[in-house]
Amino acid sequence: MTALRLHAQPSPIDAPAPGRRNPRKAAAALEQGRSRLVVTAAMFAFAFVAVGVGLVDATVLRQGAEPDIAQAQPAGLLQTGRADIVDRNGAVLATSLASASLYADPLLVIDPVEAADKLTAALPDLDYDALVRQLASDKRFVWIKRKLTPREQYAVNRLGIPGVAFQREERRIYPLGPLASHTVGFTGVDNDGLMGIEQSFDQALRGTPEPLALSIDARVQHLVRRELQAAIDEFSGIGGAGMVMDLETGELLAQVSLPDFDPNAPMNLDENTRFNRTSLGVYEMGSTFKIFNSALAFESGKIGLSSSFDATHPIRVGRHTIGDFRGKNRWLTVPEIFIYSSNIGSVRMALEVGTEAQRALMAKLGLLSRPSIEIPEVGMPMVPNPWREINTMTISFGHGLSVSPLQLVAAAGAIINGGVMRQPTLLRRDPGEPVLGERVVSPQTSAMMRRMLRLVVTEGSATAAAAPGYVVGGKTGTAEKITGRGYNRKSRISSFLGAFPIHDPKYLVLVMIDEPKGTARTHGFATGGWVAAPAGGRIIAQLGPMLGVEPVDENRPDIRQAVDLFAAPAPATGGGTTGGSTLASY
Repeated sequence: MTALRLHAQPSPIDAPAPGRRNPRKAAAALEQGRSRLVVTAAMFAFAFVAVGVGLVDATVLRQGAEPDIAQAQPAGLLQTGRADIVDRNGAVLATSLASASLYADPLLVIDPVEAADKLTAALPDLDYDALVRQLASDKRFVWIKRKLTPREQYAVNRLGIPGVAFQREERRIYPLGPLASHTVGFTGVDNDGLMGIEQSFDQALRGTPEPLALSIDARVQHLVRRELQAAIDEFSGIGGAGMVMDLETGELLAQVSLPDFDPNAPMNLDENTRFNRTSLGVYEMGSTFKIFNSALAFESGKIGLSSSFDATHPIRVGRHTIGDFRGKNRWLTVPEIFIYSSNIGSVRMALEVGTEAQRALMAKLGLLSRPSIEIPEVGMPMVPNPWREINTMTISFGHGLSVSPLQLVAAAGAIINGGVMRQPTLLRRDPGEPVLGERVVSPQTSAMMRRMLRLVVTEGSATAAAAPGYVVGGKTGTAEKITGRGYNRKSRISSFLGAFPIHDPKYLVLVMIDEPKGTARTHGFATGGWVAAPAGGRIIAQLGPMLGVEPVDENRPDIRQAVDLFAAPAPATGGGTTGGSTLASY
């Protein structure tokens, strides 16, 4: 018998309908999808949190700083800035403006060659080959260009180059351009002071928002610069110096050295342009030194107004001869020696007083040591050592001792202002601030010298410096320059030093022209009287109204009495040689 084998067959109820999913499988798939979604969402959330933390760190915690290597500025620069420099009236001479500097992260630059093409098109002054090398390097930070103008920043920004960005910096701006370039100086790309006031007060300018006020008056500076440049142009000089000093305070209202430069673009300055002739250059100043020689004579007590000296013949010293330019060839009184600028008479006066007395007065006047002023560009005088009798002779008429115009102005100011040495300054003094000084000559000697300076303008070599109404007194100087191993007759320094009003002196003016050449108008002469004195007169004529000095009638009896040489109380006279001609006409 065959056994029957029974097989269970699925119930029609349990069998899935055609085309319908199994509910268990569907539930499992749904649960798996939900798990994956949760994981993905968690990952996105974590990513967003990480980005958010990074943004907070970059914008809040680090205050938007770029990578550390970009922090080229000294600490605190961007927080405090650099203080302005202003003139005595508040006119801005130097200020800081926010600017953008361009840098790159080479590892983020996709195509260095393409980026260099675009950047050099927008910034033509960039070196293409050097830029390609920079952008292709493996560094994380390279400067492309510092201190962009707004127009340059806009042009680069439009390019949208990956890996190229801007950093905020400060750019030093000099609104008046070259007007006071040697005094104010300039800064480098990192805002470090590199010259002038910017260098001397570098740390002070960083540490305060308060402007630094200079003694310079931009109006006076402009006037002196214009007239000095006109004289240099007329006489084909290679440069010049001009200064105005307040005789009561020692403040320098003008300090001009030409040629000058634009501190907004100080790159590639040549030595002659950067050279400060007013304080760094030292020169033999010629006959302006006779101011000191005459004061020395009066202070000695050995020589007085009536003393006279033999200027009949030149003085021979070894192979050298000391003579006079257009000499009178006769005995001359002390005032005549000064008015006619006699070298022979000056030598005899100096020998009468002696070497030690001469050297002592020069030291008291600050002519033998480095002067003190608020800029680093200051020269040392060239002082003879040993100081022999021949040096005493040549120094009496301004040769053999080289000083800066700054020293000349300070020393002459002491002789003229009543006899008190006041250190010149480039910083504005507060009104009423006491000004310390050291007496170097007596008030009587100072009064005598003011009257003799007046005679040089009315009767002597500085008549071209007269400015009607301002009672000018002054002295001209001409000195041959040393070239090689001797003096060059065709290379000279021509100068004028004058004060006004000389009966009540307020201001001192210096004009110096370096290597002027004579013209047809001056009959070929290029001396101080022909070259510098006229410029000095033009400056004083315009300076008086500018500074509130009222003009006077120079023939008024009280004015004539104040400047009359023989109306002054004469210093005691203990000796000297008398005889010869007198100055009866004066």
